[in-house]
Amino acid sequence: MTMEMKDSGSVVLTAYHPHSPARIPGMEQSFVQDIPPSHSPTSRKSLPRCRRINRMLSNDSAPPPSFSRSNSQASMDSTSMEDFWCEVESIKESSEDGSEEATLLEFKPADEGELEAEWLQDVGLSTLISGAEEEDGQALLSTLTRTQAAAVQKRYNTYTQTLRKKNKHTVRDVRDIFGTNDSSPTFETVPVSPVPSNGIQLPGQKPVWKSVSSNSCLDCGQDKGNPSVTEELSYEVSFSESITVLPKSQEWPKNQRFKKEDSALPKFIIRKSRFGLTEVGDLSPEDMKKIRYLSLIELTAFYDALGVELKRNRAERVRGRENGLFGVPLNVLLENDQKKVPGIKVPLIFQKLLLKLEETGLETEGILRVPGSASRVKNLHQELEAKFYEDTFDWDQVRNNDAAGLLKMFIRELPSPLFTVEYLPAFIMLVEKISKIKLQLQALHLLIMLLPEANRDTAKAFLQFLKKVVANEGKNKMNLWNVSMIVAPNLFIYKGKRANQQEMQAAATTAHIVRLLIRYQDILWTVPSFLISQVRKMNEAAMNNSKRQLMFDKGVRKLLRRKTMERERPERPEGAVTFPPYLQSDIPEGVIRVYAPLHSKVSMAIQLNSQTKAKDILARFHCENSRGSSQNVRGQIQSLHEIGGNIGQHCLDPDAYMLDVYRANPQAEWVIKPKAS
Repeated sequence: MTMEMKDSGSVVLTAYHPHSPARIPGMEQSFVQDIPPSHSPTSRKSLPRCRRINRMLSNDSAPPPSFSRSNSQASMDSTSMEDFWCEVESIKESSEDGSEEATLLEFKPADEGELEAEWLQDVGLSTLISGAEEEDGQALLSTLTRTQAAAVQKRYNTYTQTLRKKNKHTVRDVRDIFGTNDSSPTFETVPVSPVPSNGIQLPGQKPVWKSVSSNSCLDCGQDKGNPSVTEELSYEVSFSESITVLPKSQEWPKNQRFKKEDSALPKFIIRKSRFGLTEVGDLSPEDMKKIRYLSLIELTAFYDALGVELKRNRAERVRGRENGLFGVPLNVLLENDQKKVPGIKVPLIFQKLLLKLEETGLETEGILRVPGSASRVKNLHQELEAKFYEDTFDWDQVRNNDAAGLLKMFIRELPSPLFTVEYLPAFIMLVEKISKIKLQLQALHLLIMLLPEANRDTAKAFLQFLKKVVANEGKNKMNLWNVSMIVAPNLFIYKGKRANQQEMQAAATTAHIVRLLIRYQDILWTVPSFLISQVRKMNEAAMNNSKRQLMFDKGVRKLLRRKTMERERPERPEGAVTFPPYLQSDIPEGVIRVYAPLHSKVSMAIQLNSQTKAKDILARFHCENSRGSSQNVRGQIQSLHEIGGNIGQHCLDPDAYMLDVYRANPQAEWVIKPKAS
């Protein structure tokens, strides 16, 4: 199977320097142009005020800043940013009239070494700070690639040097961690070689790609009239290891500019290996936690390889409301909703707003762009807070533009941004400092893997809705760039002291990020296979460490058991044949026992061959149980799960070749059950 993100043409990028003063020269000329008359049906009523904002942002009374234009400066070629600034004005009006609560995020200055200490904690290596010898930290270190180990060592070196300067306490030498003997350590790291998707490298085995037909591709809305330039993305080797260092003159062209046309985005292909593809929800929470550790290490190594500093915000934690709908932290809102609907992953109010718009608003001209009535939205907000959980709210009274306003208000009022305060600078830097779309996408992919589960699931639901809006462009007049300009201020302008300056600096940059999120969302919510391979190795290393700790006790018990068996064992008849242990087992080599607890036939031994896929096993169970299973089970979508061994729990791709998966994890159990929604 091939995942295709279709579009054609080349992309050229520029961005304004991220640390320029508040006033940006040429803002009005670069970002703002008059909207053509053809856009008048969906123009905002507050258009004159938007133009006043644009004039204010380029006010000549402010002293001109001293900054030189570079290749990373964001500008639009023949493109109006009018919608972006009108949306900013609408947000400000909502805040001023009291319809939104003004919760400010305060930023703490970081002491020297504190950022590195926080980074080590966030990647699961707090043991390097405490000095404790814990299995998880050792297992994680044992899986790192060369570039990942270098990233860890760089942060640890900075941390230890800072502590020595402050004379706080004795810290472990980096040579003790990586097992080196000199001041310029070499790394005992995982060799970089292609590994099968979702698996571990098998001796002498090369990844096998499957051929696919065109109807098995994921189409992300390419303009069929334009030829496409196709690029292939590889999940087999870590992104940081596959970077080729280019001369600066080639890597950072000076004429890079954004293009608003949807055809400017390339088409990317991800081929399925024999292990299939894995989506975010297919792994257990324990393994996804390890994916987050590894993703932050890999993102840091990736930025290091590109010569880009990975910046993070340090925000004071802001306590939001503990009940209600708007202004409540996502995790608190989900805890409250899960009491009503167990297992829910996206807040109920957010789901309902999306459902309302999908049912009646996708074809509304100017949806998301044309604002609803401020007074109506304020009243609906208050009424929802009072009636939503009582199921007495009348959704028929809600107009589509008002529902869109409530949806954007929900996102803006989150106490912490949907894409988190900590990593918002990293989102901006991936566009302003990285010129190639492919590299931007890889950085964005790792940032999505870093999101907390509640944020990631809610963002996915939102982006799926935005994709549907763009798909109805013929009727609602909202193309990919229009939607991106409207959504960007709601996602990336957060409530803080420097909001106005950040709005101006990141206008086109944030719109481009949203465009990438919408267009390539099917790629971004797929877990890279090299990370899954590292999780498997991490789990194996942890198991081996545990076994070594119990080795003495086991050795003693085994010796006693052997002595007992020798006394009780009957004499073997002369000429008897002894079979190898694997032939004495109940399950021969290449045969798996699959359990289906919800079916009438709860287990079945399956002989695997090189062509057996997960979907073949599912089809066999379905045929065997078509009469005996309950109607409820027959109506559910069943999936084959790999459980235990070197993975926590893994919902397998229907196209995964089972013999390859079995060889990668021979200790696993195989269970058929409904896939988590």
